[in-house]
Amino acid sequence: MFEASALNRKNETRQKLFRFGLGTMTGILILPVVLIMGTLIYKGAPVISFEFLFASPTNGMTAGGIFPALLGTVLLVIVALLASVPLGVAAAIYLSEYAPDNWFTRAINLAIINLAGVPSIVHALFGVGAFVIFFKFGTSILAASLTLAIMTLPVVIVATRESLQAVPMAFREACWNMGATRWQTIRRVVLPNAITGILTGVILEVSRTAGETAPIMFTGAAFFLPLLPQTVFDQTMALSLHLFVVSTQVPGMPEQLPFGVALVLISMVLLMNSLSIALRMYLRGKKKW
Repeated sequence: MFEASALNRKNETRQKLFRFGLGTMTGILILPVVLIMGTLIYKGAPVISFEFLFASPTNGMTAGGIFPALLGTVLLVIVALLASVPLGVAAAIYLSEYAPDNWFTRAINLAIINLAGVPSIVHALFGVGAFVIFFKFGTSILAASLTLAIMTLPVVIVATRESLQAVPMAFREACWNMGATRWQTIRRVVLPNAITGILTGVILEVSRTAGETAPIMFTGAAFFLPLLPQTVFDQTMALSLHLFVVSTQVPGMPEQLPFGVALVLISMVLLMNSLSIALRMYLRGKKKW
C-alpha cells in the first residue's frame, strides 16, 4: 500500500472544497426556482379547473376562465416561430457556410449581438412603427408575432450558427470529394447533424416569446377581449398581459386568481419546452458521432 503524500492530501482537500462550493452555488441557483414553483402551486392550484382553462373571463375578469388568453398565447408563439425560425436558420447558414471572413460579415455578427441586447420596449415601438403603421397590419396577432420574431431572431441565429460550426469539417470534405455541391452537403449532412442545436434555439425562443408583455401590449394584445380571434389580423388576449392586468389593474380580484394564471403560463412554457427537449434527445440519440 502506498501512503498518500502531503501533496496528494492537499489536492484531495482542495477537490472536496471545490466540489462543495460548486454544489452550494448550484443549490442557490435552484432554490429560487423551487420556491417560486412551490408558491405558485400552493396558491394557484386551487383555482385550476376545466372551467378556468376553457371558459372566457366574466364579471370584469374577476371570475370565469382564461381560455382566450391561453389560445392567444399559443397563436402568438406559433406565428412567431413560423416567422423567425426559417429566417434565422437561413441567416445562420449564410454566416456559417457561405459568408467570407471580412468586415461586412463581422458587422453583421456585431449587429446580431446588439439586436439581442435591445430592450423589449424598443422592439415594441419598432413593431408599432413597422408592422402596425407602415405595413398596415393594425394591432393584430400578425403584428405582435412579427415583433416577437424580430426580438428573438438573434437567439435562433446564434444557436443555429454554433450548431453548424460544431459539425466536423471532415463531413463536408467527404461530401465534396464525392461530388456533392455545397448546398447538397448542407441540406443532407450538415443540417441533420445540427438539428439538436437548432432545437435549443427554438426552446429558448418559446420561453421568451410566451412570457413577453411589452412587445405585444402595443402591437396586438388586448386588455379584455373575450371573443376568440378568427384570423391573424384580429387582436387577442395573451397570458402575460392578462397576468399583468389581473395583478395590478383590476380591483376586487380574488387573491388566488393571478397565481393560477401564472401557474398556467409557466406550465404551458414547460410543456412546450419538454416536447422540444424530448424531440432533441430523440434526434441526438440517432447521431452516429
